[in-house]
Formats: sequence, structure tokens, C-alpha cells
Amino acid sequence: MKSSVIYARVSSVGDRQNTKRQVRDLKEYAAANGLKVVKVFEEHISGAKKNIDRPVLCECLDFCFSNSIDCLLLSELSRLGRATWEVLENVKKCRDNHLNVIFQKEGLSIFNNDGTESFTLPVIISCLGMAAQMERENIAYRLNSGRNKYIADGGKLGRKEGYRMSKEDYKKKYGSLIVKLTERKKHLDAGLRDSRDNLRAISADYKVSVATIQTIRRTFNL
Repeated sequence: MKSSVIYARVSSVGDRQNTKRQVRDLKEYAAANGLKVVKVFEEHISGAKKNIDRPVLCECLDFCFSNSIDCLLLSELSRLGRATWEVLENVKKCRDNHLNVIFQKEGLSIFNNDGTESFTLPVIISCLGMAAQMERENIAYRLNSGRNKYIADGGKLGRKEGYRMSKEDYKKKYGSLIVKLTERKKHLDAGLRDSRDNLRAISADYKVSVATIQTIRRTFNL
């Protein structure tokens, strides 16, 4: 039985989205195709982030390469990168490391069932990536157009004037994160270095943006 790893990602860093559906569907796919799932990686991070800024994806690929995993299972192409060149770059890296990547939604993979390489995959990725990029640009155009009209009609954007979250509100909403940042400050003050003190790692662990972490650091002098 071939070994496989699941990587699932959603864009929301809060509770609005979760990876349960992706993981469930991919586990069912693995079972139906005789693949043994040895590890599941789940990430909550914006799809606009570059791949180098996705710590869980990087960890997932490193795990697959170092453990000679046979297949990496993804729900769709966009899980491997938002920009077309990033997807192609990761596909090449996986091909060079003999890691087959299977995209469930599109029904695509790097290698065919007989082990030969799929030479049409890069072309399909480029076409789908171009279509996705055009749709994102159309959405951005519509949003900007609506926003400009709203402002032209006298509307105001942003929070109400004078709004600012109090320290007590921060403690209620981000209590465990504040404790973590306090520990991080103690480590740094003592000259200690820990990989889990990296702000991007903390952002992934606590499912908040780095900007939110920086705001909390300023508010509590951390």
C-alpha cells in the first residue's frame, strides 16, 4: 500500500472556516484508491500569502521529501499556491523528489497510474491559473468600483471614529495568545531562541494574523 499525506488549507484564520470537509473527502479518496494516510497537515492562512510564508505547507513538503512519501493529496490546485508560477514551482520540486501530487477536484496528478509523468499537467495548471487570476482581478475591480461609488455618495469606510479595543477586551479575546507573547518576551530578554517564538509560527498556531500579534505587542509592551 502506497503512503500518502494530506494537506488541507482554508483562508480564514478564525472560526468561520475549517478544514474538516477537505480532510474527510481526501481520506475517503485515499481509502478508495488503496492509499495509507500517514499524516495530515492543516493550515489556516490567507490564500494571498506566498508559499514561503505558509509554514505548514513548507513543513508538509519537507516531511514528504524526507520520509519518501508516495503521494501528497490536495483538494484542489490552489492549495499548492495561489500564483500559477508558485504551483508550477512546487510541482517541479515534487516531481524531482518523486512525490506524486494528486489534485482531487481537478482529477489531476503529476504521475499517471503507470508511473509515467503527466506532460499535460503544466499546461493545464497554466490555463487554470490564468482563468483564476482573471476572475480575481474581476472581483477586485467590482469591489473597488462599488467602494468608490459608496464613498462618492457620502459613505464612510472603516471603524467609527474613536473606536479602539480596550486592554480588557484584548485579554478576553486573546488571553492565551497574550500569555504566549509574554513567554516569548521573557525568552528574548534572556537571550533564548526558540523556533516556536517566530511570529509567523505563532500566527499559525493561534490562527490570527501577524498584524494582530503586532498590535497586541504594542498594546501590552511585549
